[in-house]
Amino acid sequence: MTAPAPASTLPRTAWRLPAVLAGWLLGTALQLQQGALWPWPAYGGTLALALAVGGLAWRLPQWRWLGWLIAALLAWSACGLRASVFLAAALAPQLEGQNLRVTGLVAAMPQERDASLRLRLQVESALLHGAPVQVPALIDLTWYAQGQHDGELAPPPAVRAGERWRLTVRLKAPHGARNPHGFDYELWLWEQGVQATGYVRTSARLDVLHGPPQRLAATWRYPVEQLRPR
Repeated sequence: MTAPAPASTLPRTAWRLPAVLAGWLLGTALQLQQGALWPWPAYGGTLALALAVGGLAWRLPQWRWLGWLIAALLAWSACGLRASVFLAAALAPQLEGQNLRVTGLVAAMPQERDASLRLRLQVESALLHGAPVQVPALIDLTWYAQGQHDGELAPPPAVRAGERWRLTVRLKAPHGARNPHGFDYELWLWEQGVQATGYVRTSARLDVLHGPPQRLAATWRYPVEQLRPR
């Protein structure tokens, strides 16, 4: 059995973990204050530098007091790198307002409104005029009720989490109201991983051109979201 460390050594090492945690928190906080993101290679370079210095500091005990600074640089780099990679997958401006044919999984319990349905789709593929295009992995859609010949509105079909659908949609980049100290809708979507919003398009003419909305399959994906309505 290994003997416990002498009491005299505990004060020398007990501060290291709190220092590293404080450095990580500091690095994250500093990165969130950046007015604009750097290109991702810059964050990759600082991340590699932090790892190299950290490895050297681990071998040289006299450098271990740099742990908090290395942790701060690691957190700053990792946070910036993740944000840059996420931003690179944003909706291309030329795809805004276009009729896109997307296929994807319903990733959350749909929210029914009086004359509409809101749903979150995990996109598997997207087509523009029959050619594949890249759209964000998560999109929020509104499916509005459609008018009928008698003047009444036909509600959207029943949609459940985990189902695979093929839909014609129009998308745009998320935008929030600029209300000081108010709810930041764009930031909330960013935190949710959603990089585009839009609505489902369906009509007799559009369904002939692009095809009607299609429920392709029910899957086991998102089991918690499937249980929520019950």
